[in-house]
Amino acid sequence: MYNNKGRYALMAVFVLAGLVCVFYNQYQLAAVSLILFAFVVWSHFKHSSVLMASKHFKNNEFGKTKVLLAEVGNPERLAKSRRGYYEFMQGNMALKEEDYDKAEYHFQLASRFPVGGKNQKSYVLIHLTTIALRKKDKNRAEAYLKLATELAESSRSKDIIIKLEKEIDKL
Repeated sequence: MYNNKGRYALMAVFVLAGLVCVFYNQYQLAAVSLILFAFVVWSHFKHSSVLMASKHFKNNEFGKTKVLLAEVGNPERLAKSRRGYYEFMQGNMALKEEDYDKAEYHFQLASRFPVGGKNQKSYVLIHLTTIALRKKDKNRAEAYLKLATELAESSRSKDIIIKLEKEIDKL
């Protein structure tokens, strides 16, 4: 759960420790240092700063969230479990900026990856429904809402779905 600078510092510490261990002929400790270095590199590509970004996102600190999400160089490399959260947060950040095309793109990607439980996935589909409603695309809105209805578990999401059904009927 580090940002890029923290991971780079940790990698430098492990390299330095490995070199010191080699200098003192402690090859087993140098190997452990190499394994820890490799783990941090793997973590850098597979998990990146998504966990820290989600922490700030839940605390409504959107500026910090945006900075941490920008650290992700190549989202395609993220683990599936992290990619869904990454796309979900990117979609929400685009909604905050009122960039609905970008938000729709990220929410569609988020719907293809695990985001949490069924209820979280229903919220992704609810967002897609509202974007389709903004674009006055009744067919898409109905399709997204049907999928969201199947996945909704909480009373809050069910209430939102009922309101969205009324909005779709007005189109």
